[in-house]
Amino acid sequence: QHLEKDTILSYLTIAVGDRAGEEKVDASLKALYATGLFADVQMAVQNGVLGVRVVENPIVNRVTFEGSDAISKEDLEKEVQLQPRLVYTLPKVQKDVQRILELYRRSGRFAATVEPQVVQLDQNRVDVVFEIVEGNHTGVRRINFVGNATYDEDELRGVVNTQESAWWKFFSSSDFYDPDRTNYDRELLRRFYLNEGYIDFRVVSAVAEMTPDRADFFLTFTVDEGPRYKFGKISIQSDIKGLEGETLREHLLTHEGEWYSAEKAEKTIAKLSAVLGDKQYAFVDIVPEISKQKDNLAVDLVYHIKPGERVYIGRIDVSGNTRTLDKVVRREMQVVEGDPYSTSKIKRSEQKIKDLGFFEEVKVTPVPGEQPDRSDVKVEVKEKSTGEISMGAGFSSTDGPLGDFSIRERNFLGKGQDARLGATISGVTKQFDFSFTEPYFMDRDLSAGIDVFHVRSDEQSASAYDEINTGFSLRMGYPLSEQLRQILSYTLREDKISNVSSTASRFVRDQVGKSLTSMVSQELTYDARDSKVDPTEGFVTKLKTDLAGAGGDRHYVRGKLTGVQYYSPVEKIVFSATAEVGAIEGFSEDIRINDRFFLGGDTLRGFSYAGVGPRDLTGGADDALGGNSFARGSLEMTFPTFMPEDLGFKGHVFGDAGVLGQNDEKPLAGELFMSDQKIRASVGIGVSWQSPFGLVRLDYAQPVIKQDYDDIEHIHFSFGTRF
Repeated sequence: QHLEKDTILSYLTIAVGDRAGEEKVDASLKALYATGLFADVQMAVQNGVLGVRVVENPIVNRVTFEGSDAISKEDLEKEVQLQPRLVYTLPKVQKDVQRILELYRRSGRFAATVEPQVVQLDQNRVDVVFEIVEGNHTGVRRINFVGNATYDEDELRGVVNTQESAWWKFFSSSDFYDPDRTNYDRELLRRFYLNEGYIDFRVVSAVAEMTPDRADFFLTFTVDEGPRYKFGKISIQSDIKGLEGETLREHLLTHEGEWYSAEKAEKTIAKLSAVLGDKQYAFVDIVPEISKQKDNLAVDLVYHIKPGERVYIGRIDVSGNTRTLDKVVRREMQVVEGDPYSTSKIKRSEQKIKDLGFFEEVKVTPVPGEQPDRSDVKVEVKEKSTGEISMGAGFSSTDGPLGDFSIRERNFLGKGQDARLGATISGVTKQFDFSFTEPYFMDRDLSAGIDVFHVRSDEQSASAYDEINTGFSLRMGYPLSEQLRQILSYTLREDKISNVSSTASRFVRDQVGKSLTSMVSQELTYDARDSKVDPTEGFVTKLKTDLAGAGGDRHYVRGKLTGVQYYSPVEKIVFSATAEVGAIEGFSEDIRINDRFFLGGDTLRGFSYAGVGPRDLTGGADDALGGNSFARGSLEMTFPTFMPEDLGFKGHVFGDAGVLGQNDEKPLAGELFMSDQKIRASVGIGVSWQSPFGLVRLDYAQPVIKQDYDDIEHIHFSFGTRF
């Protein structure tokens, strides 16, 4: 119906004049079937004439899918071979059924079924309908281990990526059975045992058996642990002229007599490569040569350093920056053309470009240059949107419900400039501000900026007054070294304290009115963290001093010193220690309440904002007055929870302590003025969730050292998002 007679004849292997033997006729029959165009072929020879009768396969008119909710129609269409206007054949349909089933199995639905239906149309056309019953996700009911003598099943379940099904794992797919994931689990087990010294370890088998109800799988790993080995002799062999291997021994992370660990050996190679990279050996090859001593269960290890010449930086090529100027990227580079090659500086360059926040992807790669002693550096970036029109919503125990609106461009005109206009409204604060920052003023590593602000604060719950701050700041920052940075600023601010009730503390009523502050500030920051976004190692120290009195009617000096140390003894567990002290001293005048220090809320969990320190309880008042000095400290451990890591949950255990000093107020006889300068402390637990709507954190803190008049707050909750 669709093919010409000559087309059919062209497929025959026999021609007019040939001898019509059985073999030649059979070969032509097979050739016609092999085209896939015919459902039936009959051939017969009568009176020297070869008759060929064919039934053509139909043409596919349309392919549809019914019952497919979990997998989109577009994904199914990409998977099947049958397409409109192609020839329909039963083998093609059967293969497509298997492809669809495999797609569902990869998504964890092993109970899925597919039934193909063919709808006959006129002109030898058909519609093909795949009727799909997806079924539920096929979970993993139980993970078993056989042959494990050293580590119990609970420990090994924590090693593999596949997890046992549970009702609360609705955001995760790791509790669905996936053969590819099972193969990955085999590798994870191998790495785990190898890092513990079991170098003969092997996974004998990984068997998945479907439960009788066909709803889940039982997954069983059979392992052979073998004996545990220690490091034997460790040496460094250098083939580089002038470089003695033993001079690098201090950089080894592997030591004789310790349990063998493949991970430590890999980290040692990475560290040696970095050290040699800083010595200008850019492309050295360090090969670990292992010799297993079965008699004494030891592994001798030689780090074999193969030669490479001293290298200098050739060209630095920047690509992918369609909007950002080249110089914005280049000025973050810690090396320039002609510098000695340094692995650590190249890594720091990549991190500094990432910290700009202008790019979705950043990759800094050294490549061989045109000359043997030259290494070019390729900087590949992928731009991301840096303009924001954002609205925010959230809640915190300190500020109550909050919302904000801002217009911001973090890479203005592609020059790296930051401009922002915003407004924030919460239960206690209304803030309107504008800021502009030029990070490289006059093309030097010198940031300059201006901030204009108007802030209304409701301090009624803490100290029974309202406050309005209006003013501006001019600031300038510059580096003193790679990790040390100085910021100088000038602020002119008008403060107004009002709406003080007649029942408020006498000391608060005395503060009513306006004041003008003209202040010069400096902030010195030493930042040695491994990451500014999510630090796990290193520390940051900040010293800020303010000098008020260059004009205005406030005259004081104020200082604050803050330090935070991060330490990660094992992967994914981070300890942090925070210490902070501050003091303010007036020049022949008392310090106003809005310039003093307060503790509580975010700065001392377990206590309300301004919940500790000097307080006036006279006549039923309960007003926090703040202090002229303070000291506080915090210890916290952050760790993964039992929830899947990709959900973004983290657990926290913490302890806070702090003390708030006296102020300049002088109570009269009979006034109930509390100011003991005694330390407060609390301990607590918390959980945070990096949700699709922003960071959510819930802390529960219990004061362990407190005074009867302190304001206690056990639950501290914060949530925020932008959309």
